[in-house]
Amino acid sequence: MIRHHDFRHNGLTLRSTVHIPEGATGTRWPTAVFVHGFTSNRIELPNFVAMSRLLQANGVASIRFDLSGHGESDGDFFGVTMSGEIAETRAILRSARTLDFVDPDRIGLVGMSMGGVVAGVVAAEEAGIGALCLWSPAAVAPFEIGSGYLKGRSLAAEVEVKGYFDADGHRMSPALIEGIAGLDVYGRSSGYSGPVHILHGDKDDIVPLEYVRRYLDHYGGNAELEIVEGADHAWGSVPHRTTLHQSTLRFLRRHLQ
Repeated sequence: MIRHHDFRHNGLTLRSTVHIPEGATGTRWPTAVFVHGFTSNRIELPNFVAMSRLLQANGVASIRFDLSGHGESDGDFFGVTMSGEIAETRAILRSARTLDFVDPDRIGLVGMSMGGVVAGVVAAEEAGIGALCLWSPAAVAPFEIGSGYLKGRSLAAEVEVKGYFDADGHRMSPALIEGIAGLDVYGRSSGYSGPVHILHGDKDDIVPLEYVRRYLDHYGGNAELEIVEGADHAWGSVPHRTTLHQSTLRFLRRHLQ
């Protein structure tokens, strides 16, 4: 079963799609919550839809939601902040536990790119996350933006002229810039002691592998890194995307079922 569900947070509607396996009425399923990347949405380029369908066929429910200012959710991108995305994801998790198809004791998080950064922080700061899977986590972002440049352009110079930074057609606010630059991505993630599976391509030209490897230095031996030869940031080939999805399925089934 696939259906839509609206969550509410701070006066905004956060729209989602849920996938529920076939089973007896009243069954509570292990559930994965997906966090999409920067300027993306709940469909996501590495195909959250196909991943949700694969999980559904294997007895795992899922919730794919649009953060505010993204996709079909309320809000404008100019109002997006890192603290807001973390708070929204925590709110979704708390609400998800009350849904009639969700087993509140078997919830996992899957995050893509900046969504991986958010998921890592949330897993450490929101109790009860049974498994954490990070796809191409953008741990480089605080360091890149902290340098004052993004995609080779000066953040400060552009903000001074326009009042925002033009991020692929999205108005990136000074508050978002400051929030990303000041994020202690590894320190705030390290408190999670559950199982972590990180998938990253060795041809990712957005997030250098060295920044992903650093996660392993901050977790207490509970994390594993799977480096996929030839894969780019968006997992833009059928074999690479298949590897991503099958590895995620195995991980979530192992720790949530």
